[in-house]
Amino acid sequence: MITEGSFKYVESKGGDRVLLLLHGLLGQLSNFKGITERFNDKLNVVFPEMPIMEMPVKEAGITGLLAYIKSFVDFKGYKKVNLLGNSLGGHIAQLFALNYPDLVETMTLTGSSGLFENSMGSTFPKRGSYEYIQKKAQETFYDPAHATKPLVDELFDIVNDRMKAIRIVVTAKSAIRHNLGEKLHLIKIPTLLIWGKQDSVTPPFVAEKFHELLPNSELHFIDKCGHAPMMEKPEEFNDILQNFLENH
Repeated sequence: MITEGSFKYVESKGGDRVLLLLHGLLGQLSNFKGITERFNDKLNVVFPEMPIMEMPVKEAGITGLLAYIKSFVDFKGYKKVNLLGNSLGGHIAQLFALNYPDLVETMTLTGSSGLFENSMGSTFPKRGSYEYIQKKAQETFYDPAHATKPLVDELFDIVNDRMKAIRIVVTAKSAIRHNLGEKLHLIKIPTLLIWGKQDSVTPPFVAEKFHELLPNSELHFIDKCGHAPMMEKPEEFNDILQNFLENH
């Protein structure tokens, strides 16, 4: 991980085209391992770590994260980026495409918020209950084995940190308030939607609605797959992504 100024990021410099990976609310670089292994040598794969847990509470939320990503793109001097966002990261990608269309070549959304999502619920974060966090992590995937002990341990530590938990709730609520249904028709760039058929957080009907509202989009479902297809079905995900990027 490179640290420069207020930015922490990973950059492969494997090609001229920038593939900018935007993680979810509790996401991390390891979520994109399959993508980095496939594309690091072909593209400039860039993963900026969003400061969801560190931002001042009054700045926490979708708007603050969008400003952070825009300042990162400016800092790096990228002329065009190919956005790829999972969950909350997809929401940020849509806002970026709406606000800075000249900077975006393509957009890929997977399990994205922005229209509808089943949140962790009114009881989240349920501090102190390891079993609750484990269950919620398992529900993210079709195969609960993907909710490994290290992943659950990390989530448990986060939600038991009071200030981190507050920032998570503030950010999640800001995402729900920023519904983009009435603005998606303004995004004209080629958009790829890759969705797990068994996604219980942003169910398949959400993908269908994105496809309906985004005028230049294509939709691919992956079977036996939940909310994070790039983790659960990396080869199938990457084949779809590679074909899309080669065609655009």
